[in-house]
Amino acid sequence: MSHNLGPVMLLHFGVRKVVVVASPSAVEECFTKTNDVVVANRPQLLHAKHLNYNYTSMGVAPYGTLWQALRRVAATELLSATRLDTTTNLREHEVKLMCRQIYKDSSDKVDFKSWFRDLTNNITTMAIIGKRYYGDEINISDLSQALEFREMMEQFFKLMHTQTLGDFIPVIRWVGFDGVEKKMIDTMKRVDEFLDEVVVERRCIGSLESGIIVDKLLVLQEEKPELYTDEIIKGFILIMLIAGTETPYLTLEWSMSLLLNNPNAMEAIKNEIHTHVGSHRLLQESDLDKLNYLQNVVNESLRLYPTLPLLLPRETSNDITIRGYLVPRGTMLMVNAWAVQRDPILWDEPDKFMPERFDSQDDNIYKLLAFGVGRRGCPGTNLGYRILGLTLGTLIQAFECEKTGVEEIDMTALYGVSMVKLKPLQALCTPRSNMIAHIA
Repeated sequence: MSHNLGPVMLLHFGVRKVVVVASPSAVEECFTKTNDVVVANRPQLLHAKHLNYNYTSMGVAPYGTLWQALRRVAATELLSATRLDTTTNLREHEVKLMCRQIYKDSSDKVDFKSWFRDLTNNITTMAIIGKRYYGDEINISDLSQALEFREMMEQFFKLMHTQTLGDFIPVIRWVGFDGVEKKMIDTMKRVDEFLDEVVVERRCIGSLESGIIVDKLLVLQEEKPELYTDEIIKGFILIMLIAGTETPYLTLEWSMSLLLNNPNAMEAIKNEIHTHVGSHRLLQESDLDKLNYLQNVVNESLRLYPTLPLLLPRETSNDITIRGYLVPRGTMLMVNAWAVQRDPILWDEPDKFMPERFDSQDDNIYKLLAFGVGRRGCPGTNLGYRILGLTLGTLIQAFECEKTGVEEIDMTALYGVSMVKLKPLQALCTPRSNMIAHIA
């Protein structure tokens, strides 16, 4: 549609006006210093109300004092480079644990989707709560809680991705036609009870020295109890569970699929790691700055297969002009990252996997939009790059990964709020003989 109608389109989703922008210049115009404030709100959708503590979690809160305080603590206390450096061992341990379990697994094919999902979930829950809920390394006493957590979060994510017609055609919500709102309320009740238990448990046994995010939030609660209420803390936990799990594991699956279809790129990463790290130890996060080609592969994967092909929607708080068009207050604004990142005017051979395109420095921040842009861009971008680089690099260092047959890996996407690979990735993984001692 953007190819036919241009980089700024007005659509009608039921009673809602929606403007879609699909060029870097239009995106830049939206997120300049002045306009960025005007488009810093989120639309008040049902999932934002019922699954995000009545619009108070950081991901959906209106732009204002509360959001600014939440964003500030996320950027400076929880996700800063200094803070991430203190939790490096946690991520390295979880990646090594995944490699060890893959090595011990007797099956011929590796189900990468499951491994990546379990890995990112465990990295996130260990950092936030101090527990893992996936894989085999679970305390037998915690097994029932882990199974309950998995089922609960699966239902939660399903509802997060359910497009509710009541958001766009109010009469449907009034008569309760699709029943989605009731499911959201019921599921959120379960999630809230679980998070209540987490807060109570950490309040009893936690300490600031633990490095666990909930413990840090409880310390902040003692300093500013009027701001960091239990509900705000639970909202923090929830938004970090959402952001820290799905986006990384989907990107890892797309990245590994691209590498299996492009074995020369896989070989280039292996040689780069051999040069800068060697085989006497496993890759560490501190090595990533030296692995330029690996970083290029991550960026190219994010360009070709952004987890959010349409960035999370904004809503204008005042009238605004975009490319000469008047966009009235209360309009939903969507950025078509997919279109921008595959625009033939911006990218040579835009549909081709070419990691080397990122060898040249490009200062246009509006061309690669995978982590969002503007005030509400993802505060966890640095963490995301660490997880992606560490996981891909360690797998390639420790294993010889190959396709299960001669056919190309099917890259068909299932489009929704998130872009999921239609056919889960399976591949063959053989441990490299000189690395077995490091993962066994």
